[in-house]
Order: sequence, then structure tokens, then C-alpha cells
Amino acid sequence: MIRYDLICSNNHKFESWFKDSKSFKEQANSHDILCPTCNDSHINKALMAPSIPKKINIKKDDVLLDNKTQSINNTIKAIRSKIKENSEYVGKEFPEVARKIHYNEEDSRSIYGEASLDDVNDLKDEGIDVIQIPDAPDEKN
Repeated sequence: MIRYDLICSNNHKFESWFKDSKSFKEQANSHDILCPTCNDSHINKALMAPSIPKKINIKKDDVLLDNKTQSINNTIKAIRSKIKENSEYVGKEFPEVARKIHYNEEDSRSIYGEASLDDVNDLKDEGIDVIQIPDAPDEKN
């Protein structure tokens, strides 16, 4: 896994993890990477300072993780695991199902799935509680 600092054509900076540099190039060329701020798909690598690992870092699956990062990643994995155990996966239908539950058109239940940034913002504007949980960098879906 490799982490890149990225920048969209609107000058929003963010970071993302990729399997390797080839994966980044393929996703960038096919406009599969979206800016989390504006949803722009014209993404380039931003200038990055080299990361010099400390001796306390550990190497796992070719990713350097310090103790704090590892702890955060473990917490994210635990949260995602609990959600999967206790919720229904609705896939890309998440925004529609969330609305139906909110407006009592379907039985109330915990769900999880996929939604674009615009969909998430629309749901929040409607007063629908939505929580976004990121993937841990070394997590296999």
C-alpha cells in the first residue's frame, strides 16, 4: 500500500491509499478518484515531503505504521466489524433505503452501504443521521 497526498483541480488537498503507483495512475486516468470536498474527478498527486520512519514504526503488509496510526486503524476496523455484524448491507441503494426508513416507508433498522459525497450531504440536509466510516489503509474489503 502507498499513501499519496492528492489535489483536485479546485485546489482541495486530501490523501488516499493505493495498492501501488500503477493503481493510482489507472484510477486517476479513469476519473475514479473523487475529491471528498467538491467531488471533482480531476486529481493529481500533490507535492509530498518524504516520510522518515522512526524506530518505533512497524511494518505490516508493506505499510509503515506508528503506534498511534496502528491504534486508529484497529479502532476503525473494530467499528466497521460491529457495523457489519449488526446492520444490513444495502449496497448502492443506501440513500434510497435510508430515506424510506426515515420517512417510515420501511421498517426501522440499522443499514450500511455505499453513497456519494453528494448523496451523504443530501441525506444530512434532510435530517437523516448518516455516519461515514473510513477504510483503514491496510484493510481488505
